[in-house]
Amino acid sequence: MSAPGPRSSLVDLALPHVRDLHAYTPGIQPAGEGWTKLNTNENPYPPSPKVEAAIRAEAGEGLRKYPDPKSTALRMAVARHHGLRPENVCIGNGSDDILNLLTRLFGGGEKAVGFSVPGYSLYPVLAAIQNGKPVTLDFDRSMKLDVEAAAALPASVLFFTTPNAPTGVGFANADIERLLQKFGGLVVADEAYADFAEENAVSLLEKYPNLCVTRTFSKSHGLAGLRVGYALGSAELIDLLDRVRDSYNVNRVSQAGALAALEDQPYFQAVVGKIKRTRDECAEQFRARGWFTYPSAANFFFTEPRDGKGRSGPEVAQGLYEFLLKNKVLVRYFPSHVLTRNFLRISVGSDAEMLTLSQIIDLWQKTG
Repeated sequence: MSAPGPRSSLVDLALPHVRDLHAYTPGIQPAGEGWTKLNTNENPYPPSPKVEAAIRAEAGEGLRKYPDPKSTALRMAVARHHGLRPENVCIGNGSDDILNLLTRLFGGGEKAVGFSVPGYSLYPVLAAIQNGKPVTLDFDRSMKLDVEAAAALPASVLFFTTPNAPTGVGFANADIERLLQKFGGLVVADEAYADFAEENAVSLLEKYPNLCVTRTFSKSHGLAGLRVGYALGSAELIDLLDRVRDSYNVNRVSQAGALAALEDQPYFQAVVGKIKRTRDECAEQFRARGWFTYPSAANFFFTEPRDGKGRSGPEVAQGLYEFLLKNKVLVRYFPSHVLTRNFLRISVGSDAEMLTLSQIIDLWQKTG
């Protein structure tokens, strides 16, 4: 009996394209107290009190049983909320789960995956996981949606955030409709921040089967810790998503919490209104400093800081980022692209958190 040969390393056994894969890098999640956390676009306010009650009711004996595999009650509630049918809704483990499923369906090999740049930095990671060919819709500083360029992309699926991340710029339904009329593949309107915007693409679903709208409970509903999102689309698309998703992709507690949050519309509307008021007031304060700040239709700002001498640029943006970090204020800095490296993305926090931010910026401008 011959001796076994040398064992291959796990890296060598992995698929070749995975060896070169760079994982998505989320925002810093700090340990300890005293942080002002404005880096991951979380809701600064707690979820509806009805959420905790629903979670407590679901805990205990019920946790030994598997969850409803189709999240039926939540699908029905989401459908009612948007004036659709349950067969037009798929629930996911966060909207990232839905984006992953869509890439699994429409990307890989010769199936190119399109996405906007700047945009959500998870898109290229999902394309790479599928060994799909990435093609990009490149914005310039104006952040105008070039419908003709987008429609010409040789892709089976096109992802774009609307409102855009990281700039917060919203896109008009008229432009999205023109894109749907011209693009030959599936258009995914990633509406993670749509509850803070004045317009969304849901009304276009009835007319355009090549549209998918994705939403999340993480931002406006304050449920980032539960990981619940959903897709809205044609019955044909939802059937395809159900074929490739994990059978039990959303747990019992998350289903119950999201359902309670969705049904408490008065609380939801009050919180969203408060965040939008804080957003608009703080945006004016940034502009009063002489900082170029994109008009935001989301719960964050994308602003170009200037130091005490009026200078802007990558060194200034990175310098402020590091100064804020040193003073336990977390924001996001994206230095890898020419359109983002002069800017910081700052989540809308509570009024107290935004005051802390302002005071630290004042100190930086005086000492820099």
